[in-house]
Amino acid sequence: MTDDSVAAGLPLLEGKDGKPALCLVTGATGYIGGRLIRELLSHGYRVRILARHPERLHDHPWIDQVEIAAGDAHDAETLKRALAGVDVAYYLLHALMSKDNFEAEERDLAKGFASAAKAASVARIVYLGGIISGAEELSPHLRARTETGEILRASGVPTVELRAGVVIGSGSASFEMLRYLTERLPVMTVPKWVNNRIQPIAIRDVLRYLVGAAAIDPKINADFDIGGPEVFTYREMMMQYAAAAGLRKRIIIPIPVLTPRLSSGWVGLVTPVPYTLAKRLVASLKNEVVARDDSIRKLIPDPVGGLTSFQRAVQLALKRIKSANVETRWTNASVPGTPSDPLPTDPDWAGGTLYQDVRVVDSTDPIDVVWARVESIGGDNGYSTATWAWRLRGLADRLVGGVGLRRGRRDPNTLIEGEALDFWRVEAIERPHLLRLRAEMKMPGLAWLEFRLEATKTGTRLTQRAIYAPRGLLGHLYWASVWPMHGIVFPSMARHAALGTKRK
Repeated sequence: MTDDSVAAGLPLLEGKDGKPALCLVTGATGYIGGRLIRELLSHGYRVRILARHPERLHDHPWIDQVEIAAGDAHDAETLKRALAGVDVAYYLLHALMSKDNFEAEERDLAKGFASAAKAASVARIVYLGGIISGAEELSPHLRARTETGEILRASGVPTVELRAGVVIGSGSASFEMLRYLTERLPVMTVPKWVNNRIQPIAIRDVLRYLVGAAAIDPKINADFDIGGPEVFTYREMMMQYAAAAGLRKRIIIPIPVLTPRLSSGWVGLVTPVPYTLAKRLVASLKNEVVARDDSIRKLIPDPVGGLTSFQRAVQLALKRIKSANVETRWTNASVPGTPSDPLPTDPDWAGGTLYQDVRVVDSTDPIDVVWARVESIGGDNGYSTATWAWRLRGLADRLVGGVGLRRGRRDPNTLIEGEALDFWRVEAIERPHLLRLRAEMKMPGLAWLEFRLEATKTGTRLTQRAIYAPRGLLGHLYWASVWPMHGIVFPSMARHAALGTKRK
């Protein structure tokens, strides 16, 4: 375990067989589950996964380090097989996306799991629920979460229920809703629930509590609220997000006429969060989500440096769009990953908007010949048969105070990592396989141009990716405005690099 592990300094529970405890993780293809597995393994635990679709887990670097119990958590025989010999069972199942009676489905899931855990002599259940306010009427989502906790604690198996509010991390549904609303709407009329208080918590602190809950006093059977070090209104949280993301101050106007149904439709229109999920999340926002106390901190100590601030949590969550390597980071087994990094099981709408233009061209030329064309891009060599379009873009950049194309190239044939190339910066070179350029032109967002080369039986396959991470509403409008030009510049550039077509 490394010093920066979320579980650093926490004890390791010994199992019934004298080895590190065997932990069963349900919901492994969900947002929390995939990250929890990595942290449990890092801390030294043995891990078994219950997954209805285990094929969705194959891209995880830890897949060969875990046991997999394939099957549906509704099935008693599946649960019996999955829980056999388990010391700690993590209950991360939910039915939020169910279009039918999700409350009844969550009750049935919890009852079946509780019964099977008791029969298997599981020593501890750890369950992640939601903070329950003192309001008389709970939303259906929070009511179902509460009932699930009650069922598990009444199972006869000591259960630690951790109740969280808004989890701050790339991929968390609540965070993605916050992200998209704030980024896409510089001026917004919003429901009155934006004045309700929220105690957000960073994903890395949620994971620390989950890992730590395995080894606390085995007699404890209770629920605990977990929260970060700050309390905001939802409105203040949007403002704080804008500041952390480098956006201008948002103008937020609460109005009382937006009902939960209208609010859900509004969220569904502005964000890519599915309507069914948005509806249930929005309904929960009518309740304040502030921790009752911090008693859990006496059982599971804070990490070195304390709990993660909201601003820091947002910065970590936004790290994905600050690196062009957004699709390969989690597949690299040599990189253990952090809670803020995206996972292959995160939903498509998670992680913030990232626009891409991808072109793949096969060439009969050997890889070193194709690489020579790729590395000579730009400067006096130009870009393709559409070099004129890049010159127009350079002129436009100069007009708004940018560098334009005037920096040119240092050398007509070779590049050095870190040097300037027209309005690009050479971010990475791995000869003869990768060239990545980061844009330094004036624009409301971040952009990269990447070339990947792969030797094939017949020559070389070139994959060209233009990647753009918009900043705010202007960022999205910018991408839409330049999109027509992409059909001109990107195909010709990829063909030239792969095939050597003549430049003009």
